[in-house]
Amino acid sequence: MDYIEQAMKRAKESNCETDSNFFQALKEVLVSIKPLMEKHSEYLNQNVIERIIAPNRAIYFKIEWLNDNNTIHVNNGYRIQFNNALGPYKGGVRFHPSVNPDILKFLAFEQVFKNAITGLHIGGAKGGADFDPKGKSDKEIMKFCQAFMGAFYNSLGADIDVLGGDIGVGSREVGYLFGQYKQLTNSYDSIITSKPLSLGGSLGRTQATGYGLIYFTQTLLEDQEDTLKGKICTISGSGNVAIHAIEKLYDLGAIPVTCSDSKGAIHDSNGIDLELLKKIKLERRASLEYYATEKQHATYTKKENYVNGSAVWDIPCFAAFPCATQNELGEDCAQKLIDNEVKLIAEGANMPTTPEAIDLFVKHNIFFAPAKAANAGGVAVSVLEMSQNSSLNYMSFEQVDERLQDIMSDIYANIKKTCDEYNLDMDLISGANILGFQRVADAMILQGV
Repeated sequence: MDYIEQAMKRAKESNCETDSNFFQALKEVLVSIKPLMEKHSEYLNQNVIERIIAPNRAIYFKIEWLNDNNTIHVNNGYRIQFNNALGPYKGGVRFHPSVNPDILKFLAFEQVFKNAITGLHIGGAKGGADFDPKGKSDKEIMKFCQAFMGAFYNSLGADIDVLGGDIGVGSREVGYLFGQYKQLTNSYDSIITSKPLSLGGSLGRTQATGYGLIYFTQTLLEDQEDTLKGKICTISGSGNVAIHAIEKLYDLGAIPVTCSDSKGAIHDSNGIDLELLKKIKLERRASLEYYATEKQHATYTKKENYVNGSAVWDIPCFAAFPCATQNELGEDCAQKLIDNEVKLIAEGANMPTTPEAIDLFVKHNIFFAPAKAANAGGVAVSVLEMSQNSSLNYMSFEQVDERLQDIMSDIYANIKKTCDEYNLDMDLISGANILGFQRVADAMILQGV
């Protein structure tokens, strides 16, 4: 039995059989680091794999809060502090009905290696609650955030664990979380990033993940003597990442023609109207169906009318950017993209492409930029925010954006260097996993048992 079988067996013995997302992410990493294991026997001798695939701490807690009618509600809260070999735990907090230990474990595991490949000294974690902010009043959201923070604030600290925004947790929620921590501890410690500017947030943080995704793609294409200029691009999602990816695509002369939400997808052959999209999703917080009512030439496809996955991937394009959620781009969608001669896939969401779809892209020599590299811009700027809070020296938007471009360029360069060292050609998935794993493993070995 080789190390992959042993590690998967051990993981399934110590985790729930239903942890499918975690097992999927785990197997992808274990398979791709095989060249590293063959070259560095010390990782096997030090039993690093078994040590690295188990979270350091998994915190489960109850959240009790009052709605506007003074009815008591109870939600489940979680924080998976996966690995802090490289620095304090760092990862977002997600408020969504789908949140469960499996999803957070997979996200925290991925976060460990994503954070490692940035070259910044941070560990990996993820947290959240099965709370749905939709339809809640501002006061109800404030009460929930206060209850959430009150349940586990003593596990946080600027040098222990630093939270961040994620799905359902924007600047409003971050402000409430931070305010409650300050109230409970009488401290202004930087225990959360993505803060509003007036609370010490960083310029450019809102744009960072979407911009970083496009900067990484741009660097990859420049390395291949190509460009995004004038190219048709398809994007799924219509949240923070998708909106700012679309914005940066326009800056580089590309033509983004799709976006989607939980109810359906838009195809605008003239190019997505960014101002209208922002108005619908950021101001009104409404469905994309309103886009088609204001842009008669645009096509809106309801989710129930999708055929074999999101309608976004039916549109011929040069580059596709899945920015919605995990496992949204399956095998059928991948084949449709290949039939339409797609040249590049860059992941804006976490693990949005199924293993079967990835195998198809690799088989057809499609450039594939994995999430742990391509969407690392958000956490990179979060660390810049932590640094600014610590030093009380704040950077301009232009300075942050320049640092973000440098970081994304360095990530690509280091992954490409790893690919060259292990004869991986342009297998950026294996390159990213090897680079991240090696950095974390070396730090663990240096710190002893």
